[in-house]
Amino acid sequence: MSLLLILFLVGIVVFITHTLESITGFGCTVLAFPFVIALMGDLELAKIVLSILAWILALYFVIVKFKHINWKQFGVIILLTGLGLPLGMMIFKALDPVILKRILGVFIIVTAGIQIVRMFFPNVNVRSFPSFIGYGFLFVGGIVHGAFAVGGPLVVLYSAEKIPNKSQFRSTMVLLWTVLNTVLIIQYFLEKKLTKEVGFDLLVLLPFLIGGIIVGEYIHNKVNEALFKKIVFISLFLVGIVMTFFS
Repeated sequence: MSLLLILFLVGIVVFITHTLESITGFGCTVLAFPFVIALMGDLELAKIVLSILAWILALYFVIVKFKHINWKQFGVIILLTGLGLPLGMMIFKALDPVILKRILGVFIIVTAGIQIVRMFFPNVNVRSFPSFIGYGFLFVGGIVHGAFAVGGPLVVLYSAEKIPNKSQFRSTMVLLWTVLNTVLIIQYFLEKKLTKEVGFDLLVLLPFLIGGIIVGEYIHNKVNEALFKKIVFISLFLVGIVMTFFS
């Protein structure tokens, strides 16, 4: 395939996944990752391009939805994920990404599945996880994000319990991705990985990102809180499937 055809197909993936993140506040990178790697044939290039696209999307929503950020929960989240982030950066080359992502994928399928059961079958007695487990999700999520830029699902497992309001949830999540991906982008710059190839790919993919933002924002404004939470956990369940079977 020609480069432009590859980037067009990547753009379709970017549009779909960034529409979803514009609705929920998470999911674009981890959902797009396996498909973009398969199309580009380069794990590191895919990671860099998707990290920057996710950063642009997140920064946009931080600016336009700043008043909805839940600062108390953001403080807890950024502290614990921030502790894990540098560890993930350091051990990136020592980990087998396929095995790790599949283990995480199974875990996410189970935990998201439990939440889906609770929402669709409210009479079923399924207990919420204790707070210290949620804090563990945040720390491990920071490690995984530092290594592969896909630690979001673990953070979402904590945040969906603590931030029930859909606008606060999305705004707080995108602020987190803005901060974490800024750290990753600085690392790419210092390592001289922000090449002309990365710049060209981003330029071609930018219209697909903008389209995803417009469509996702429209859908977000149309759904109520209950439906939003169902979308979040169904999306999370799909993320787990992608991580488990398509990594």
